[in-house]
Amino acid sequence: MTARARGDRGVTVRNTGGPLRDQVYLSLRNDLMSGRIGPGERLGEERLAEMYGVSRTPVREALARLQADGLVERDEHGLYPYRPRLDELAGLYELRITLEIRGIRRILDGSGECHDPAVLGPELERWYGLRADVPAPDAGFVALDERFHTALLASSGNRALVDALAGVNAKVRPVRMFDYLTPDRMRATVDEHIAVAELVLDGHLQRAHDTLLTHIDESRAVVIERAQQALALARMANAVRD
Repeated sequence: MTARARGDRGVTVRNTGGPLRDQVYLSLRNDLMSGRIGPGERLGEERLAEMYGVSRTPVREALARLQADGLVERDEHGLYPYRPRLDELAGLYELRITLEIRGIRRILDGSGECHDPAVLGPELERWYGLRADVPAPDAGFVALDERFHTALLASSGNRALVDALAGVNAKVRPVRMFDYLTPDRMRATVDEHIAVAELVLDGHLQRAHDTLLTHIDESRAVVIERAQQALALARMANAVRD
């Protein structure tokens, strides 16, 4: 299926060559993250089907996946884009930092011998490949980012920390997707991951500790800023709707 522009905003179906339901899912996710679909707009199947030039079935499937992703939520009026909750986000980021930094600290403090290169080494190679061909900005990049941080923590040898991080990731994922909307953030993420992994594998753990802390904190600042913008837009849309 070729991409078709629909409506006043030029909303399109991204032609990825895959099944139509996947094309609609990626298009809708992109339009939600970029703001082409406003945070206060009701996500009705019929209107979206007309907007994308498809039937309601792939739209319904896309909305179900986006609900599972946490990017769409239901209230008494229907389905709407996810509204970030900043009070929860600050606490979750604090927990994320505590868990991830503990992975390095437990080695520094002598609770573990060293990071396992068999776990972290292949992950570093994957990011070398990404540095050679940095992907275009895409919200789905968050999955690769989570994989890196999980591998880094797993290499420290405490599975309980990894399980706890997975729970935190699931809660902050919808908001963290806002971090991968510009080329500079994509490049920075790739470079910073490589720097942290190299420092860990070379045994420079204090520097790795400090670099990782800075990396997560910078991501937190970007995500919270964009979440605040999304909330402000949602409030404006709600005020107009009311």
